[in-house]
Amino acid sequence: MRRIRYAVMIGAVLVVGFSACQQGASKLPAETERDFANALYNRELYNQSINEYEYYLRSYNMDEQEQANISFIIGNIYFERLKDYENALAYYLRIKQVYPGSNVADEANKRIVECLERLERSADAQQALEEATFVDPSKARKSRPGEVIATIGDREITTGDLEYEMKMLPPYMKSQIKDGANKLEFLRQYIATELLFDSARRQGLERDPEVTENAFQAKKTFMVQKLLQEELSKDVSLSEDDLRNYFQANLGKYTEKDSTGSGVPPRFEDVRSKVTQNYILEKQQAAYDRMIERMMRAQAVEIFEDKLK
Repeated sequence: MRRIRYAVMIGAVLVVGFSACQQGASKLPAETERDFANALYNRELYNQSINEYEYYLRSYNMDEQEQANISFIIGNIYFERLKDYENALAYYLRIKQVYPGSNVADEANKRIVECLERLERSADAQQALEEATFVDPSKARKSRPGEVIATIGDREITTGDLEYEMKMLPPYMKSQIKDGANKLEFLRQYIATELLFDSARRQGLERDPEVTENAFQAKKTFMVQKLLQEELSKDVSLSEDDLRNYFQANLGKYTEKDSTGSGVPPRFEDVRSKVTQNYILEKQQAAYDRMIERMMRAQAVEIFEDKLK
């Protein structure tokens, strides 16, 4: 773990150093600069890759199509990787206004609608949808770094896309995707989901009232879970003494009883992981109860129990 942290720190220093050198030295060849931006993206340094793509866009002479392509890449990083829909919207609008004849303009128009919907600006999204000319959705050149491993019509799916989707999986599912056969099956499922999603959009289901309500409820649930994850982790301290004291206080919970109702308590080392899990859960539950009680007092919550009879 320490070695990994050192590697990350060194990588960050190199990125900063590289950008600083650009300001005081002659420019690198354009292809080298773009390759460096791609490399940062492939290492999941998304903010740093945006900085380099923007530097490339500002500092090198290129035709309007290439400028549109780079703007599209930046917009996609904000949209797909950082979930920053405001900045993504700005770059897609740049393409619409400045490079309307580029081969990424149609896809940018669709992404404008998606950004507005995610920002809950439904009226603006509907107007953008009416303004856009919807043709084949993937006239764009390859917009994400990585080797192309599949296509859906003209749309390309890269190794970067696949790796990102796999990283979004729960840990227990990630561990099951270890070889080429499992990755192929995951890719097939990913493609199937994209095809079904595209079909649902063509049928206008994104504007279906039930879909809109469920999307809102899912967003609310995720926001609550995110808040709890951040808040509850602050209130749980974990030390060896805490765990051992908890184990001693709850010894019966970890002792397997025989037919006579007695048993030999286990060694702490043998049940340490279970003790840790139970200790954290209890501490988090207590922290949750305190937080909700504090919020209810602050908001002057009243519950009229007699009305529930």
